Parts: sequence; structure tokens; C-alpha cells
Amino acid sequence: MENNKLLKDKKSYKITVLVIITCFLFIGFIYGNVKGTLNVSVERIFDVIFNDDGSPERMVIWNIRLPRMILAGLVGVNLALAGAILQGVMNNPLADPSIIGISSGAGLFAIFILVVLPQYQALVPLAAFMGAMGAAAIIYGLAWKGGIQPMRIILAGVAVSALFGAGISATLVFFSDRVHGALTFMNGSLSARSWPEVWAILPYTAAGIILVNLFSEKLNILVLGDDVARGLGLNVELTRLGFTALAALLAASAVSVVGLLGFVGLIVPHSIRLLIGNDYKYMFPGSALLGATLVIFSDTFARTVLSPTEIPVGIVMAVIGAPFFLYLLRK
Repeated sequence: MENNKLLKDKKSYKITVLVIITCFLFIGFIYGNVKGTLNVSVERIFDVIFNDDGSPERMVIWNIRLPRMILAGLVGVNLALAGAILQGVMNNPLADPSIIGISSGAGLFAIFILVVLPQYQALVPLAAFMGAMGAAAIIYGLAWKGGIQPMRIILAGVAVSALFGAGISATLVFFSDRVHGALTFMNGSLSARSWPEVWAILPYTAAGIILVNLFSEKLNILVLGDDVARGLGLNVELTRLGFTALAALLAASAVSVVGLLGFVGLIVPHSIRLLIGNDYKYMFPGSALLGATLVIFSDTFARTVLSPTEIPVGIVMAVIGAPFFLYLLRK
């Protein structure tokens, strides 16, 4: 009886944490629409969303701030889920799409299109996905030795990340006259993003949310260790490969619309793990909610702190994420 009560208390605590994060997400979403060069009241926001009165407030909210806040949330969801997956698959809290090379692979292919073949800019999302999947394949190839060990994946990922980073630098050096168009991409920015980018990333976010919640129990089994997972009937290699492909897809979709935005996949899953534990049934929703909240607040800060000048949100995330990474290393 006491054990059942304890389990119920734990469940209610986790749900309470998720509700609190959801409240912060809603606050951040509203605040991001209110603040800017043109401040708009909360009442006016809802009025102009549902009534096209042709006013300047309608233009600012509907065409700029609303899609930007939605996109920030979707990017945060995708990067946080990708980080949560990779940390579980590799059993390492330092795993993150930007650290192990997946984001770098997506970035190299996208930068190549933006700088070398700008006339094919519409292919950036496809190129980013191909780069992410290519990076994941190379990492697996390098890490394979009679099976996959998480530590080998991490080391191979760091090497691949450095290699693709050098490729990005070389591309920018050889085509230095075209660098300006790639600067916002390199730093991760939501500036000038609107509804087309929202519709581009939304299907991947929806698919990712559905898949991670359907297969969360498999990741719970995988983190117990390969031998235990095999004893419980789990196909370890296929599960690890499937989850890695899903993480690559989520990271690539985010990179394709916002650029190289780091540390979200590192900070968020680890924070959620500290708050509600290792059960991926709760970690995935928590990571999605906190990831969206973090990117929305960070982008609002980046957009307003030096208004009318904007700071790329990637710079804000680096300022937050670098000390957090060092904290994890110390632990």
C-alpha cells in the first residue's frame, strides 16, 4: 500500500513539473509576442490574431512575431528531443547533436548550398538532412567493432564534428566573397523567419513527438545496458540505429531552418533528468516543453536586449550552454 502511494506521489510530482513548465512556456510565448520595438498589449495580441483589421499591430504579430515564436518553440522541441535520444542511446549526459557531429554534418551541407550554390537555396532542408544522416552513418562506421559501444560513438562523433567543422571553415575561406549570407546560419538565428519555415519544420516535429512517445519504453530498456536489454528481448543494434536516425532527422530539420544552434540538446535533457528522473515516458514530454521554453525565452532576450539591434539566438545559447557544459564535465 505504501509503495503504491509512493509511486502515485512520484507520478503526481512529475506531472506537476510538466504543468509548471507548460505554464512557463505559455508565459514565454505571450511575452515574446508582447515585447519588441513595437510593444503590443496581451488583449491586442489576441484581437489582431483573430481579426485582420489591417493595423500595424496585425502586421507585426501575424507576419513576424507569432510565426517566429512558434518556430522557436518547434526548434527547441526538435533539438531537445534529439539530445534526449542521443543521451539515452549513448548513455552519456554529454551527448548532443552539435557535439557529436550530427549538426555539423547538416551544417556543412547547408552551408555548401548557401555559399556555393545559392540559386538552389530551396534545397537547404534536404541538404541538411542528408548531411546529418551522412554524419550519423560515418560515426556508426567508425564506431563499429563487432557491435556499437556508446563511448566509441562519442569519440567518433567528436572527430567527425571536428572534420565537418573544418569543412565549413574551408568553404567559407574559399568563397569569402559570399560569406555574408551564411553568417546568420553559422550563429543560429530566427531573424526574418516566418510561416514558410514553420510549415517546413512542423511535420518533422509532429512525427518526432509521436515516435518518441510510442517507443519511449524501448529507450528505457536500452539505458539499462546492452546485456540486460538483450536479455529482455530487445534488438539492441536496431533500436540504437533507429533512435539515432530519428535524432538526426530532428536535428537536421532544426538546423535547416535556424542554422547551427548548439547546447539546447545538452542543457534541456540533463535538466529534465535532474527534475523528474530517467523515465523517458516523462523525459520526452518534459524535454520537448522545456526545449521550446528555453529557445523562446532566449530568442526574445536576443531580440529585445539591444533593440532595435538583434543578437543571434545561437550566441545567447552559447553563453548559457558553455558554463553548463563545463559544470557537467566537473561532475
